[in-house]
Amino acid sequence: MSASLIAVLDVDGTLVDSNYQHALAWYRALRSMGQTFPVWRLHRLIGMGGDQLVSAIGGEELEQRIGDEARKRQTEEVDKMIGEVAPLPGARDLLVALKERGHTVVLASSGKPHHVDAALDLLDARDVADAWTTSGDVERSKPAPDLLQVALTRVGAPQDARSVMVGDSTWDVEAAKKAGMPAVVVRSGGFGDDELTEAGAIALFDTPADLTAALDDTPLA
Repeated sequence: MSASLIAVLDVDGTLVDSNYQHALAWYRALRSMGQTFPVWRLHRLIGMGGDQLVSAIGGEELEQRIGDEARKRQTEEVDKMIGEVAPLPGARDLLVALKERGHTVVLASSGKPHHVDAALDLLDARDVADAWTTSGDVERSKPAPDLLQVALTRVGAPQDARSVMVGDSTWDVEAAKKAGMPAVVVRSGGFGDDELTEAGAIALFDTPADLTAALDDTPLA
């Protein structure tokens, strides 16, 4: 397969098991500001960027009133739990398998730069990934396609380059659709198969290891 195929992989919830820490961090941050939302509702929004999450959970008025401070506190809460985050089964092996097939590998994260650094260290991925992104690279995060478009730019690829998104949430799938990429999804984001399929996912796998074992049956063959 030509190296012109670009594998664009989400990080949180796709390669490292951090979604539930992020949900709890949002719960703690918002509650510290007098806003208590059920954790399950916050979890349903993980994968959406923090720039959009506050208005999604509480409306535009809440965003205007506390959005910036809530994001600051959420980052601080994640920092406290970052040591609990672990790679998902087979995450690094997936990156290596993609590289061995000649694909370009880009990690498209909307996480804070120091959180992305921590994930790169956990995955020992700096010598495997061709490039990566952070929240500082875009003004609008997922489900907007901006992050995926920047990921292509990072490796000097045109926006219509052959590419495949690997994610874990409906927000990843929606962003991929807007960017013109097929989306392969792992279930570690906690979304239902029906939701992911209806959003446009073309294939579902339990873990990165399961995806690696089945690469020949995906567009990443």
